[in-house]
Amino acid sequence: MPKRRRGTQSRRLQHRITAGSPAGRHHPFEALVERALATIPDPFASALDEVAVVIEDEPSLEQLRESGLDEDETLYGLYQGVPRTAWGAGSVPIPNKISLFRLPLEADYPDPDDLAEEVRLTVVHELAHHLGIDDDRLDELGV
Repeated sequence: MPKRRRGTQSRRLQHRITAGSPAGRHHPFEALVERALATIPDPFASALDEVAVVIEDEPSLEQLRESGLDEDETLYGLYQGVPRTAWGAGSVPIPNKISLFRLPLEADYPDPDDLAEEVRLTVVHELAHHLGIDDDRLDELGV
């Protein structure tokens, strides 16, 4: 069985969520992401203003390699950027991005309720990376 992971380190309103391309838009999945973002409580929700949320069909080979995965493995989500805990006065600002990978999530969670819950967990997991929480701590917390 292929390895599946929520993500690794490497906007809250609907207009801040982007799909890979207009032709690739998938409105039901976008609605799940919107609902997941709406459940994030303050003060964590304000951190979403610093992160672009992007829906992509699948992770690229480069994203898999950077995450230490093989071609037969996949990701549900990926945070790319500089975590808040690493920001400094001399830091060069780079865009922070959370990518959510629609096809692996839909393939592994065909039940709509299960899919909605996994999207929520993946969003929380990736936002936690932006807040400086690593995978070991997230595992301890069950996220």
